[in-house]
Amino acid sequence: MTRIHAERALVEGRELTGVVIEVAEGRITAITRGGRTEPADLRLGTVLAGSGNAHSHAFHRALRGRTHDQGGDFWRWREQMYAVADRLTPDSYERLAEAVFAEMLVTGWTTVAEFHYVHHRPDGTPYEDPNAFGLALARAADSVGIRLTLLDTLYLTSGPGKQLLPEQRRFGDGTAEAWLERWHRLHETKQTVGAAIHSVRAVSPDDIALVVERLPADAPLHVHLSEQPAENEQSLASYGRTPTQVLADAGALAPRTWLVHATHLTDDDMALIAGSGAGVVMCPTTEADLGDGIGPARELAEAGVRIALGSDQNAVIDPWLEVRGLEAGERLRSRQRGRFSPGDLETARTSAGYAASGIPGGLRVGACADLVELDPDSVRTTGAALDQLALVATATDVTTVVVGGRLVAEHGRLTDGRDPAYLLTEALKELR
Repeated sequence: MTRIHAERALVEGRELTGVVIEVAEGRITAITRGGRTEPADLRLGTVLAGSGNAHSHAFHRALRGRTHDQGGDFWRWREQMYAVADRLTPDSYERLAEAVFAEMLVTGWTTVAEFHYVHHRPDGTPYEDPNAFGLALARAADSVGIRLTLLDTLYLTSGPGKQLLPEQRRFGDGTAEAWLERWHRLHETKQTVGAAIHSVRAVSPDDIALVVERLPADAPLHVHLSEQPAENEQSLASYGRTPTQVLADAGALAPRTWLVHATHLTDDDMALIAGSGAGVVMCPTTEADLGDGIGPARELAEAGVRIALGSDQNAVIDPWLEVRGLEAGERLRSRQRGRFSPGDLETARTSAGYAASGIPGGLRVGACADLVELDPDSVRTTGAALDQLALVATATDVTTVVVGGRLVAEHGRLTDGRDPAYLLTEALKELR
């Protein structure tokens, strides 16, 4: 049993003082208000639940600060991303992922759903262990102490009815059956494994239906959806349906499904998503960086759709900026303030992101004991109400991070002293 004493904490939307959080086997077993401290307690100040990163591509971090001069749109940026992917090896990716996950952890992301699609050698032939890349990512997460749900991704075509491009060959397994066989081998390693269908561009309707049939019912399933207008146009031209409709007809929309971006949706698409119980992951800093557009977050939320947040291409790793980006995008669309309540934003940052990873989050009994301590008196945060700290804080204000009741980071470094900036510097040298 571990006890954590917080001077004040945001517990399910309420500010409480003198909070004792009891932890057993990494889960919160009790939360008591007004409790006294004991000598063995981990003592913290201002505490919030840990942030759940519902969508990441760790290797995209290598492009940060190196693409702005190229201009263009998502498709131009994608060419540069493929060039980085081509240089990865399982060893170099493990070192890069370790650095990226360390950066996430010290900023307050305490779990990450890694949408993983680099599987094989550049020519598409498997490594001796076909899951060499996935296991490298798992080791990287374990090394720094962040929770990882590895979303092993099916990627078969460059577009409806089109073969993979040469630069995409290492993403593909040839057939959905071959991917399922490899996925089950990975699942047997006891890693926390979910699944992803890259997109309707990359997987046919029949293969989507096969995946839905063959995956365990409790495995989270993620899909990139309608990130670009061109994706919708290709789907309509090839299948006579929007990508959302394709997923619905294949049985892929369900409460375990999380749709990433969902930027360019029709009213019918939104109704299908809401009726299925599926959630949506929005990645505001990436959608802004790539010029994707602003998705219909408010309309989806009003229809009852769960909204989570992700760092996606990791051009920015800061959960507090994703929170503000979600609200700011809505303000720009509507020219109205307060589109999401503080409670809505806190849910998106915490329990919704955890749900997308298939694990319980939030500061409540039964959830993972993952916590973030913030400095409430920095030049950014001083004077802010506790339930609105997420709208003013940045990663710099994170002082302590706890995962599973265990201290894992303090003041921008891992508790073993490792500095994410140094780790990133060394890892990026290999890819340059």
